[in-house]
Amino acid sequence: QSEIFKALEKTRLVSGDKKELQYSRCGRTDKGVSSVGQVISLFLRTNLKEAAINGYSGEIFSEESCGAEIDYVKLLNRVLPKDIRIMGWSPAPIDFSARFSCLSREYKYFFWKENLDVEVMKTAGNKFIGEHDFRNFCKMDAANVHNYRRCITSFDIFPCNERFEDDELWAVKIKGSAFLWHQIRCMVAVLFLIGQRLESPNVIDELLNVETTPRKPQYIMAPEIPLVLHSCEFEGLGFMCSSDARQALHTHLEKECRSYKLQAAIFNEALLSSSCALYGTKSYISIPTCFLFLLFSYWNFCFAVNNQLNSRKTKKESAHVPLISRPTEPSYEERRAKLNAG
Repeated sequence: QSEIFKALEKTRLVSGDKKELQYSRCGRTDKGVSSVGQVISLFLRTNLKEAAINGYSGEIFSEESCGAEIDYVKLLNRVLPKDIRIMGWSPAPIDFSARFSCLSREYKYFFWKENLDVEVMKTAGNKFIGEHDFRNFCKMDAANVHNYRRCITSFDIFPCNERFEDDELWAVKIKGSAFLWHQIRCMVAVLFLIGQRLESPNVIDELLNVETTPRKPQYIMAPEIPLVLHSCEFEGLGFMCSSDARQALHTHLEKECRSYKLQAAIFNEALLSSSCALYGTKSYISIPTCFLFLLFSYWNFCFAVNNQLNSRKTKKESAHVPLISRPTEPSYEERRAKLNAG
């Protein structure tokens, strides 16, 4: 967000504070969470003086009539960091809010299949569809949030076109009208326990029934890195991007994708080299001492990361405490009583 506003100020597209600009964003993403479909709304400088005077109308702001408008995508992408890009822009009504005018949000959560039973995860995930009270699947903010009912409109789990050795990358796709704080990560965490057959799919029903389960059991939510805000849906908006800006955007994203794939190939080489050293081959004897230090330091790092990524296996080997039998967090009513007393 700060980088966006730095770019807006640098290109002189805005002046004044956020309140005057009526800034809003569609989805709140935690630190470490990515987005390929985030939408923000605010007032910007425009070349369409007639539109600024008369307000929004589809006729004035038709795509054909916007040839004289500022090329927002091209202008902003020139000054933004390489990991942030504007994909398109659209005029909107005066009372439009990226947050409250949004009809639905769709998230994807990527994971390696490993030993997970994805079929039983699908069965369990379908129980989320519909309107439910998700207070046991979020980080509760009792001071500001008083309604924990949310509607999930679709749920799916599917394989992606990516493999590593004998493993395959999969994704959970969840679409809903709105989501609570950390809701997706909590939902996925429970699905992982079900996929390991540590929990029954029926635990979803139990956690959604706040009459019988008014307090959230203590459990660790899924990591933030694999979560992506995929898309946001609005009525009557048509995002535009000039041909020059679109080509530049495509070139940039392709370059970044190639760069990360190269990095992945280098990490894979390091992994193979560390495996040779571990199994006592003599191919590393002539390697300089400083490189040996780096190599084994890298391996230690990989070992720590892999332990974190494979924590599902570690937890399975230890004694699993069923979710419903675990210590619980305070209920919403208990939190409110404490806030009122304080």
